[in-house]
Amino acid sequence: MDAGRKRERGERSLLVGLVLPQDEPGYEKPLAELARLAETAGAVVVDRVVQKRRRVHPATFVGRGKAREIRELVEAFGIDLVIFDHDLSPAQGRNLEKILDVNVIDRSELILDIFATRARTRQARVQVGLAQLEYLRPRLRRMWTHLDRQQAAGSGRAVGIGTRGPGETQIEVDRRIVRRRIQVLKRELEEIERQRNTRAAGRRGFFTVSLVGYTNAGKSTLLRCLTGAETLIEDRLFATLDTKTRAWNLPGRKRVFLSDTVGFIRGLPHHLVASFHATLAETREADLLLHVVDASNPDASAQMATVEEVLREVGAAHIPRITVWNKVDLLPDRMALQLLEGPHRKGLPLSALTGEGVPDLEAAVLEVLDAAQVTVEVLAHPGDGRLLAFLAEKGSILRREYRGGEEVRIVARLPRRYAGGFRRLE
Repeated sequence: MDAGRKRERGERSLLVGLVLPQDEPGYEKPLAELARLAETAGAVVVDRVVQKRRRVHPATFVGRGKAREIRELVEAFGIDLVIFDHDLSPAQGRNLEKILDVNVIDRSELILDIFATRARTRQARVQVGLAQLEYLRPRLRRMWTHLDRQQAAGSGRAVGIGTRGPGETQIEVDRRIVRRRIQVLKRELEEIERQRNTRAAGRRGFFTVSLVGYTNAGKSTLLRCLTGAETLIEDRLFATLDTKTRAWNLPGRKRVFLSDTVGFIRGLPHHLVASFHATLAETREADLLLHVVDASNPDASAQMATVEEVLREVGAAHIPRITVWNKVDLLPDRMALQLLEGPHRKGLPLSALTGEGVPDLEAAVLEVLDAAQVTVEVLAHPGDGRLLAFLAEKGSILRREYRGGEEVRIVARLPRRYAGGFRRLE
């Protein structure tokens, strides 16, 4: 196959997974999610290899015997790229590339590559670029291994351990460049976060809700369903990386702000989570989380556990949440939903595509909103427009009692954060 045609069809890829004793069996076929990730990145999946081991091999991850078997498959099928469904250490990646003689990447590198192709805004590009550099920094040595082999072939000397001579000098130069670039991107992200805080300041008086969930759970579709927002809707992993915030008008003229954030996935690279600090701030600062679950996915329970783990990692585990069983229109019957819920995991059935269940969700959010407010009494001058506007904007006025022309008694519901200067009636 010529180079032009290979680029057109994508790299021919072999997927490799390792099953350890502590791994819980999933409902999906092994490597099914990795295959979707690879296809999202533009690769053509040719074959898959799944190995069971008691422990990870420190040098080659799968063991030298299995690595040689994979080499035979690489040669037989004309494989260009081998993708591992786990994170490889720099040494493991280097050793595998020597044995297989093709490019080897791990799950984190694949996800970072997808994020790089999805980044559209300045914030997303900076965040992904920073994560890539943090991932690359300990692997620079591996990238120069091919120079050692070329020098050894030309000089007749044996290949030494690690990198030596000019290669070592270049690695140090590259490391300094990477360190400086990381510092620049971190400063840029700090500036972006300051700008985000300025934009968010105008919403701080309102109740804020954040959509969280596994990638491709239907969060963007739900955002459009609830707010009418024009947003990208695609049936693929990580269709959007940027946070979108829209006003959501609930029954009774109650307005809250609803944010859609990047989807989570098993094995989300730590550097990526750290770099997306500004994006995930919408989740950490929300008053309520809507955990959107693809109820039609056979691995829904495992995906929920992954989301809970990421929420703990980003410091959002304490925020109240409502579970939303999305895509119920794809379920064969409600018995399947009952099996998913179990005795201690209740949620609201909903279809963001058809609108089924939206009124129940609105009622549930209103209930949480009402519980987050207190009733206060305010005595004011009828002409104090600023105070009256504050009460109407931040809460809801229940009744007014005019006492002559000099005073009005107002009973209002306010968020607790704004009720400190007023007399509470409860």
